[in-house]
Amino acid sequence: MTDSIVIIPTYNEKENIESIIRAVFALEKEFHILVIDDGSPDGTADIVKRLIASEFSDRLFIEERKGKLGLGTAYIYGFKWALMRPYGYIFEMDADFSHNPDDLLRLYAACADEDYDMSIGSRYSTGVNVVNWPMGRVLMSYFASKYVQLVTGLHINDTTAGFVCYKRKVLETINLDKIKFKGYGFQIEMKYTAYALGFKIKEVSVIFINRQLGVSKMNSGIFGEAFFGVMDLRWRNMTGKIKPAQHKIAQTQ
Repeated sequence: MTDSIVIIPTYNEKENIESIIRAVFALEKEFHILVIDDGSPDGTADIVKRLIASEFSDRLFIEERKGKLGLGTAYIYGFKWALMRPYGYIFEMDADFSHNPDDLLRLYAACADEDYDMSIGSRYSTGVNVVNWPMGRVLMSYFASKYVQLVTGLHINDTTAGFVCYKRKVLETINLDKIKFKGYGFQIEMKYTAYALGFKIKEVSVIFINRQLGVSKMNSGIFGEAFFGVMDLRWRNMTGKIKPAQHKIAQTQ
């Protein structure tokens, strides 16, 4: 069995999901994939289930939830699912090819070969590596990360990045039930919590390409949550409220 699983949250990704699955499975290293689908009305889950039944029963998995419950809760659900199984490396990745599947190998190498605890596919560690985003969105994302750095002291250039590799021990140590943010602020909270708990984090420079198919799920409320929650994150750390989890999630197989 492989040591790595890629968690892909989906909502209405029928144009992309089969292609992204096949791209990951074509890599020279073996990865498993867990799709967390939030009740996509476009049939995304049906495509995944067809691929499981016809070709990939031993490496492709799906968990279906009823309704849009938020990016953060999808990943927390996926993390807990993965921790119940013997995966050593657990990844976050989007379904829309904004994250290049080839870069999974580089994120994995940073943790497996260079002994970092967490690696981040960073858009901003070597300038601004974003293709086909409107300038307003680039500036909003870039300065959001700068704001997080200023408030928290977190030395990460791309705090809202959603392309991440975690060593198992990071997710076992973070108290996943205490993660508050539901939208893209979740990405900030996970990075800051890992940093506050003393884990070694590496940014791996990647090129982020805006989706070609499907519809973006980004909205101003997502950034609002992140903006107002960052000060609370710093306060929680200063008052000793960011603590390791007391109990590990038991494996079932």
